[in-house]
Amino acid sequence: MADYAHLLVETSPDGVRTLTLDRPEKLNAVNDALASSLASAVADAAAEDAVRVVVITGAGRAFCAGLDLSEPPTLPSSTRVERLDPYAWVGTWVHRVVRCEKPVIAAVNGPAAGAGFGLALACDLRIVTASARMTAGYARRGLSPDAGVSYFLPRHVGLGRAADILLTGRDLDADEAARIGLATEVVADDSFGERVRAYAAQLATGAPIAHALTKRLLVRSLDTELDAALRDELVSIKQCFATRDVAEAITAFREKRRPRFTGE
Repeated sequence: MADYAHLLVETSPDGVRTLTLDRPEKLNAVNDALASSLASAVADAAAEDAVRVVVITGAGRAFCAGLDLSEPPTLPSSTRVERLDPYAWVGTWVHRVVRCEKPVIAAVNGPAAGAGFGLALACDLRIVTASARMTAGYARRGLSPDAGVSYFLPRHVGLGRAADILLTGRDLDADEAARIGLATEVVADDSFGERVRAYAAQLATGAPIAHALTKRLLVRSLDTELDAALRDELVSIKQCFATRDVAEAITAFREKRRPRFTGE
C-alpha cells in the first residue's frame, strides 16, 4: 500500500478501508500534501476489489476544519497542468468520493467546516458524533462556497435552508443536522467509534456489484429526468440478475440464512 502524507490508512479483514485525516494539531485542516494524499487514497480504494466500504474520518477532536489558512495551496510552484485544472484539489476530492463505486461513510467525529463540510456532504452517508458541529463558514471569511457545497447542500436540505446555512455561516449542531437530513445517524461520543465500525461492517457484507450499480444510479439521478432514470434502473437490475451474488441471495433466502456475497 502506498504511503500518504498526513493520512492514516487501515483496512479491516472484512474489507472496510478507513482513511483518517492526520493533522490533529491543525484540526485536520487541509494543506497541499493532505489534499493530494486523500485524492490518491480514495482512488486507490475504489480500484481495489478487496475494499468493500470506505470510511473517512479525522484524527483527534475534529473531522476537518477546511483549508489551512496558515498554509494555503502553493499555486506558484504548481505545474502548468495543476494551474489550469478547473477543479483544483477541492473539486478532485468531490469527484473521487462521488465516483467511488463503493459506499463512502463520513465518520464526523468533530468539527467539519468549509471544505471539510463539503467533504462530508459528498460522502454517501454521514455518521455524526453528538458533540460535532458542522458549518459551511465561508460567509465568515468573505468567501463563496467550494468543495461541492453549493451543489450538495440544496439537494440535501432544500434551497431555503441551504441559503440560511450558507449566507449566515452559522454552526449546525448534530441534532439539527439529523433533523434537516444532513446526518444519517447521530451517535453518543463514547460509542461513536464502535457504531461506525458496526455500520461499515454491515455494509461490507453487501453485494459489491449491486452497491456499485446503485451508486451509479444515485449519482445520475441528481441531474436526470424520470424517463432516463427508469431506463437506467432497468439496465442496472438486469446486470444484477446476471451475477452470482443474486443467485446466492435466492439460495440463502430458501435456506433461511444470510447470503455470502463475493462480488461475482
